[in-house]
Amino acid sequence: MNNDFAREPVPQQERKHWFTISLVWIAVGIDLSAVIFGVELGSGMAFGDALISVLIGSGILGFLAAFCAYVGTATGFSTSMISRFTFGISGAKFVSFFMAVALLGWFGVQTGFFAENASAIFQHSFHVDVPLPLLAAFGGILMTSTAIYGYKAIEKLSAWAVPLLLILIFLTIGLAINQYGTEALSAPVDNVFTMGMAISLAISVFITGAVISPDISRWAKTKKDAILASFTGFFVGNSFMIIVAMILSRIMNESSLTTIMIMVGLGVPGILVLILAQWTTNTSNAYSSGLSFAVIFTKVNKGLLTLIAGGLGSLLAVLGIYDNFIDFLTIMSMFITPIAGVYTASYYFGKQKYFTVAVGQDKNFKLLPLLAWFLGAVVNWLTSPGPVGLELFEFTTIPALDSFIIAFIAQLIFILIIKVNEQKGR
Repeated sequence: MNNDFAREPVPQQERKHWFTISLVWIAVGIDLSAVIFGVELGSGMAFGDALISVLIGSGILGFLAAFCAYVGTATGFSTSMISRFTFGISGAKFVSFFMAVALLGWFGVQTGFFAENASAIFQHSFHVDVPLPLLAAFGGILMTSTAIYGYKAIEKLSAWAVPLLLILIFLTIGLAINQYGTEALSAPVDNVFTMGMAISLAISVFITGAVISPDISRWAKTKKDAILASFTGFFVGNSFMIIVAMILSRIMNESSLTTIMIMVGLGVPGILVLILAQWTTNTSNAYSSGLSFAVIFTKVNKGLLTLIAGGLGSLLAVLGIYDNFIDFLTIMSMFITPIAGVYTASYYFGKQKYFTVAVGQDKNFKLLPLLAWFLGAVVNWLTSPGPVGLELFEFTTIPALDSFIIAFIAQLIFILIIKVNEQKGR
């Protein structure tokens, strides 16, 4: 297992063009959890308005991803290594812990989600009851298998998974329209969502991926490649499954994608879609978790750390922890988004020369960036709904985006104060 350049910049000769990187993000975005939101949106908003809200939200998300991804390409480092230069050596270990645990936990949740849906397909199509722990263990092993070999394995998986997924999903839509028609798309529904709410939720679905986009964008050949790949990947990846779920759930009056595929006669292909959709998404969680652990445990091979992370996440799924773990993971995730606010402010407005191995060893803790990160996390908590948040006020209506903006502004203020003091001292 190679180290996947976990603690050093990706060499220029190893870097890729934008299209292959965008396929990775599209593959990550084709996620069955996005189906849940798509079903809710499709049943709670006029179809045309829902479609517009998803496209606007995905466009905003694409810009945010490009903003973060640029830093990864410019430095060649992963999100956790960028955090090392932003927060200090020991400060980054503290910050990376939250990223690693949250991503590991979400790996377990997604693996459990995979097991539940796979079980439903086996019951409906083959009348076989496969134990959930067995399916969770199989899914966890499968999803970890590519992550331990790093980005190149993920890229190869995405290159053949995305076209196959698109073919199967468009086939499902075609069969559904042929059997059920399209009249239901224009049928009136009770408006549960406002346009603002729908846009906010569309952004929230994939915002954590935008924050850790340097993990993938560091492989981009140029900054232009990074911007094109991240915007395209997040725009298409975030909107595709939401829109598919909206269409299919409205046409067939059914909320489960696996059940829909069975209803149109695609039971076996449905298993393939389920495996590929969760595999391409969850392998990214294990991969980024391993990169975060690599900053904490600097003497251990990154491939081994990824294997351990995937193993722990799989164990959580086997134990059924995904049913009771969501609140804890939501709290952990509150600490992820403001990391991007701090590192982007530091890169764009601070001293970019600090983002190199040569001068990145100067401090154990950088207190002001840590304070900016903490302020962003607190705002996320204050604006998040219960039971894990206080929901005391609203800013952008997207708690994760709130925390990004507050952390960015706080760090920018700290940088400007330091620059003024340096000029006075001359």
